[in-house]
Amino acid sequence: MARGGVVGVTGGDGDPSAVPATYADYAEGREKPRFTDWLRARSEPSWTEATEHRFTRELRADDLDDAVFRRYLVQDYAFVETLVGAFGHAVGDAPTMAAKSRLVDFLGTLTDEENDYFERSFDALGVAESTYSEPDPTPTTAALRDLLLRAAGQGGYAETLAVLVPAEWAYLAWATAGDSDGDRPERFYLAEWVDLHAIPAFEEFVEWLRAELDREGAAASERRQERLADLFCRTVELEVAFFDAAYGGGTTEAVTDGGDRPW
Repeated sequence: MARGGVVGVTGGDGDPSAVPATYADYAEGREKPRFTDWLRARSEPSWTEATEHRFTRELRADDLDDAVFRRYLVQDYAFVETLVGAFGHAVGDAPTMAAKSRLVDFLGTLTDEENDYFERSFDALGVAESTYSEPDPTPTTAALRDLLLRAAGQGGYAETLAVLVPAEWAYLAWATAGDSDGDRPERFYLAEWVDLHAIPAFEEFVEWLRAELDREGAAASERRQERLADLFCRTVELEVAFFDAAYGGGTTEAVTDGGDRPW
């Protein structure tokens, strides 16, 4: 990733574009710049690869093979415990009681409604409890865990958000993609997985998370903004690898950890 001038990317519509390497340059001349918009642009082409992945398209079209979804769901469940821990860390670092309350509410969703979905889906897919209760994480899952743990443990509120925002935002993006024909998958475990990430409540939460990172990121030093961009981009890269891995391969380069950039 470039450190000066511009960062070359390909936009979601396929047209080449150039993203300023600093947020200050990106914000200059824009009426309402958003730090998270800059981060998303910096993450291309991985952002488009994640949100338009074969996995997400096949899932929404009800064409996804059960074996693929089974592998994916076991790994996603293996990641949830770390995700819950990261949100818990964010609760502790959040600057206001209102922000803490909002995060706690979402934690309730993860540990209650979403956990119930996992258990029902594993039963329908014939996944033994021993398989999902003691999963063998893939290198990609391990890398995502590592990235979350290091962001939360070695950084602050902004660093944790820089991983949580793309992880949640990318799911909102593919679940509400405009190229869907509007049909709902017939298999409940596919339909409900889309629903969980397409409902207004989730959209509102992702928008709130983005606003939190917008504020924190815009106020950060240029050096810290670059660190936040690294975390955001690495998360999106790993989301692509996570979907690839559901098909039994396709890991990205250096996927064995969350990244080796010194903090």
